[in-house]
Amino acid sequence: MDKNIKEFENKIILGDCIEKLKELPDNSVDLIFADPPYNLQLKNELWRPNQTKVDAVDDEWDKFDSFEEYDTFCKEWLKECQRVLKPTGTIWVIGAYHNIFRIGTTMQNLGFWVLNDITWVKSNPMPNFRGVRFTNATETLIWAKKNEEAKGYTFNYQLMKKYNDGKQMRSDWYIPICNGGERLKDAEGNKVHSTQKPETLLRYVILASTKEGDIVLDPFAGTGTTGAVAKKYGRKYILIERDKGYSEWIQKRLDSIKDRQEWLEEHDKS
Repeated sequence: MDKNIKEFENKIILGDCIEKLKELPDNSVDLIFADPPYNLQLKNELWRPNQTKVDAVDDEWDKFDSFEEYDTFCKEWLKECQRVLKPTGTIWVIGAYHNIFRIGTTMQNLGFWVLNDITWVKSNPMPNFRGVRFTNATETLIWAKKNEEAKGYTFNYQLMKKYNDGKQMRSDWYIPICNGGERLKDAEGNKVHSTQKPETLLRYVILASTKEGDIVLDPFAGTGTTGAVAKKYGRKYILIERDKGYSEWIQKRLDSIKDRQEWLEEHDKS
C-alpha cells in the first residue's frame, strides 16, 4: 500500500468500517478494540412495570436480515483487522450472548489465536422487566493475537496487578455500566448512543495490552471511548465511525480532554 499509518494517527475516519479498514497498511496497528453491532434481533418493544418504555438497542446499525448476513459482515471486518494488526499486536472483541459465540467461531476459523475470554460483570445491570429470563448481567471480551505463531504481544502483568490491589488480575471484571456524568446525553437528556462503554473497561484493555505511543484502532468508534482513553494515557488512536452525528460527538469529547500530563496530574499517576 502507498499510504503510511501516520496519515491516520489520532484521527476520526468517517465511513464504512470495512472500506476504511482497507485503506490502512498491513501490519500497522498495535491494538484493536472492536465493539461491533450485536445483532440483537429484537422483535417487540420493551416496557417497564410502570409502563415506561425501555431505551433498548433498536438502532438501524444493529439490524441484519439473517444470521448469515451478520456472519458475512463479521468475517469481512475481522479479515481486515487481522491484516492490519501487527504480529506483536492483539485484538479485543466485545459482545453479548446474541453474537459473541458467532464472532468467536469466525475468529478461530480465520486463524486468530485466543489468549483469554474476559467476562465483564456489570455491577448495575438492567433488570429483566418481563421476568421470563435471568437478568443479563455480563458481556464477554475475546482477547486474541493475530495467529498461533505470532510472538511478542504486550501484556502489562504488573500494572494490572496494581489495578487489582496487588493481586493477579482475573478474567472476571466487575465494572458498572456507563452512567452518570460519563454517559453522553443530548440537549434533551437522551442518550447519545445506546451502547456506550465505560471508560474503566477500556482503561483495563488499553493499559493491559499496549505501551505508551502504541496505535489503538477502533473500527466501530461509537462515542469514542477508545479514543478518549487512548489520548488520556499517551496512546495514539485511529477511530472509524460511519455515523456523522456520532463522529461529531467524538470530536467534541476528544477536544475536551487536556494533554496527557495535565490529565494525569489531575486523575491518575500510573
